[in-house]
Amino acid sequence: MIGKGHAISSTKVSISYGWNQEKEAEVVLKEHLAGDTPAEITEEFNIIQSQNERCHNNTLSFIVSPSIEDGRDLSKKDLEEIAKKFLKEMNLQNNQSIGFVHRDKAHTHIHIYTNRIGFDGKAYNDSFIGKRSQMAADNVAKELGLTRAREKQQEKLRELKNLRQEIKILNDRVLQTRPKSLDEYMSKMKAHKVEVIPTINKSIQLQGFRVEYKGVNLKASEVHRDMGGNRLIAQISQNRSLTRLREVPKSLLIMNKTVQLSTNLTTRIAKELIKGALKALDTGIGI
Repeated sequence: MIGKGHAISSTKVSISYGWNQEKEAEVVLKEHLAGDTPAEITEEFNIIQSQNERCHNNTLSFIVSPSIEDGRDLSKKDLEEIAKKFLKEMNLQNNQSIGFVHRDKAHTHIHIYTNRIGFDGKAYNDSFIGKRSQMAADNVAKELGLTRAREKQQEKLRELKNLRQEIKILNDRVLQTRPKSLDEYMSKMKAHKVEVIPTINKSIQLQGFRVEYKGVNLKASEVHRDMGGNRLIAQISQNRSLTRLREVPKSLLIMNKTVQLSTNLTTRIAKELIKGALKALDTGIGI
């Protein structure tokens, strides 16, 4: 479950958004309030807020989002419990609040609007409210046995690690066929469902590559450093000759178009060639 929060000044506009029937809005929480419309709720907020004229952003806006899987099974009563426990974690259970659930998207979420001014006229301290909202939502999820944001993040990291490994294996398999051009390499990767996308800047210079696989888009170097543009270009360029590549190519043919290499990429390729030459000398391999 994810929690977000910040202080706002547009009370009526925000509550009207929360009450938007086009988003299948439903009131799941009403604390210390009697009104039945955005205007009536705003007026009740204003009465309390008039006790503290120094505070301008005098309404707190929160979004509490259970995971998509949890959200499908949560009843109105469940969502009310989440909202109440969240406010208690934020120490706002005694302030005026109204909460709405939006179910117009796959991700069910709760909008909560809370009067920052208490009945004593004091303004709630909103320091680090975004971070505190995250922690409050995490505590509620832990208490109610719901999916925590940390668990979801770890799951995504595990999935990403597996995808990176899959892409690297496919890359190595393609390179073993010794493609003699980037187009050939890209075509063979595409046959394995991996889209290799050149990154070209406004000066029509190649900066590197991105890869897209199973809906995930990453820099090639993020998959593995051996897939960075410098190493990839050096290796594929070498495949065109029986002798070791000595000079950095100034341009390359990609998708039937000639592109120049960026200065940064050229420098990194040059370093790769130097390392390769030094390694060859050290192992006694002729250059």
